[in-house]
Amino acid sequence: MSHVCTNRIERIMSLISENVIPGNHGKIFGTNASTDEQMNEIKLAVEKVGGVKDVFLVKEVFPKEFIVHTAEIVSVHAIEEAVKSVGLHAISKGYFLYK
Repeated sequence: MSHVCTNRIERIMSLISENVIPGNHGKIFGTNASTDEQMNEIKLAVEKVGGVKDVFLVKEVFPKEFIVHTAEIVSVHAIEEAVKSVGLHAISKGYFLYK
């Protein structure tokens, strides 16, 4: 593989890993929230981030998770900061594809 192609792939992977991409892709975040009340606080805080379309709470797993879908590119950092604003933490885990 050429150096130019490798750099292009690295840039694309960086864009994908550092942002939530709009479309049928939602990004999964793990959190240290332990109660339903904390999960609802996370949902309200993340919904205020510009470009966020919806937030789905996944309470049935441990540690708890939430999935964010966006209408535009939103940085993972912005979502993590929104969660920090309510005294909790979030870590990007991966993508969720829905049809």
